[in-house]
Amino acid sequence: MTEHLTAQQLARRTSAAVDAAVGAGRDLGLTVTDAAVLHDLFSVVVHLAPAPVVVRVPTVLPRATDLDVLARRQRSELDVTRWLADRGTPVIPPSPLVPREPVQRDGFSMTFWQFVEEDKTRQPDYAVNSESAADLHAALRDYPGPLSFLSAAEPAFVEEGLDLLGKSPDLLAAADLDRARREWQVLEPLVRSRTAFEEAFPGVDLQPVHGDCPPANVFSGVDGDLYSDFELVTLGPVEWDLAALGPDLEAAYDRGAARNGLRSLDGGVLRFVNAVGMLRVIACLTLVPRLPALEEYLKPGVEQWRTMPFAGGLTG
Repeated sequence: MTEHLTAQQLARRTSAAVDAAVGAGRDLGLTVTDAAVLHDLFSVVVHLAPAPVVVRVPTVLPRATDLDVLARRQRSELDVTRWLADRGTPVIPPSPLVPREPVQRDGFSMTFWQFVEEDKTRQPDYAVNSESAADLHAALRDYPGPLSFLSAAEPAFVEEGLDLLGKSPDLLAAADLDRARREWQVLEPLVRSRTAFEEAFPGVDLQPVHGDCPPANVFSGVDGDLYSDFELVTLGPVEWDLAALGPDLEAAYDRGAARNGLRSLDGGVLRFVNAVGMLRVIACLTLVPRLPALEEYLKPGVEQWRTMPFAGGLTG
């Protein structure tokens, strides 16, 4: 039986992340007297009050993501959000009070963001957010910086996850693991190779995309909605940002795309990204021992995956 971290161990991890964020902030000249944890799941998000600065400290990462890999990803996120903010796109921008660079301390790599007060009275409207995702895609099309093809799919994490699940039968049944491995054999070439993707889906353009479901990452600020959490920003098809959201939200996106003069979503690419997204859900089961609360979020996804066509209907 795979051992899970205890509540005490989880609390120590959170405390260590907060201490690292406070120490790094003070080293950068910020006054911090009332640090407060705003969020704690894959990352610990800390408001360095009274400074108007929020620090995001990733704490639950794939084993293949070392600090150097994480820092490269964080630099892309900081660059993209600064570029968008400079052009008036509503995003949570990097903090202007510190250098726009990841900071490494005590085994963590963290980023610093402008504090925005949240409107906690509002509930997310995912249809509105999905339509708005097309606005974000329109803004991102001209981003000039380098981005890797479909890095948000994290193929090394999927492979690592499938390997680890073979050693942890209590996390996933053997028959499910066999299916996942066979699906990955079909999908992996299109994830790792832009050329292979373009041959499979001719005429589907690629562009910078958010990488991590922007309809679920719209922050309700007191002065309006802001796009947030570009940690997985990548080059890919726009369908990647709508993976697993279903027909109603896909239709909402298409309304936004038409308004922005963008193409509508491609059904074949949607089936592909949905299938890849589900294998990422399967791989995330390996994170449950380090983040037990994650299990309740993953179970419905695994059940849904069992009902879906093999590898999104693609054949090897």
